[in-house]
Amino acid sequence: MTLITPDWPAPAQVVAFSTTRDSGDRARPPALEGFPAPRVKQVHGQVVVAADGLADGVEADAVFTRQPEIVCRVETADCLPVLLCNRAGTEVAAVHAGWRGLVAGILEAALVTMASPAEDVMAWIGPAISQSCYEVGGELRAAFLAATTSGQADVVDACFLPSGEKYLADLPALARIRLDTCGVLGVWGGQHCTYTDSRHFHSWRRDGAAAGRMVSGLAIVPGRMQSHT
Repeated sequence: MTLITPDWPAPAQVVAFSTTRDSGDRARPPALEGFPAPRVKQVHGQVVVAADGLADGVEADAVFTRQPEIVCRVETADCLPVLLCNRAGTEVAAVHAGWRGLVAGILEAALVTMASPAEDVMAWIGPAISQSCYEVGGELRAAFLAATTSGQADVVDACFLPSGEKYLADLPALARIRLDTCGVLGVWGGQHCTYTDSRHFHSWRRDGAAAGRMVSGLAIVPGRMQSHT
């Protein structure tokens, strides 16, 4: 496995990808070669920035654009990379969503920044740590429950399986709940586990400070619309 091409029904002019150990963190599809790809400093918050003219190192956890030929990208090594685009292919966003970011509302902030209504947005969840490998304390479960909207407590609580005195947390499922609550109707991906697949993915939980990073990103590429069926 080199680059992962998201399996989602995005418009043809939206080109998305996620890197692996094999491809390295500088790889990208040929269609995106030469495009600027600003690198943000991710801080597990809820700041969303526009990629247009963005300098490297700005603190943010999501990048969006409506301009063609600019790559929105995030880096992960267990946290969720979530790629968003509208069904017209006129705006895209890349989101870094660890548990802190999910609780803080980074997905909601990215959707608010996009001009499209949530029902016109689709999402793809890239490689991240799976529930069977993500043991957390009760304080993390409590943080999610405290940030849960009315009527969702049971659904959120089901994402935490008891494991002795701790819990196994399902980050992709928690993200899906957030997206569903916002009105996003289509969510794909979430099947790649960074922790168990050491051949293809970096993992902070497994490798600690020695872990590298994967890059997930997407861009609008003019001229590809005619090939979409």
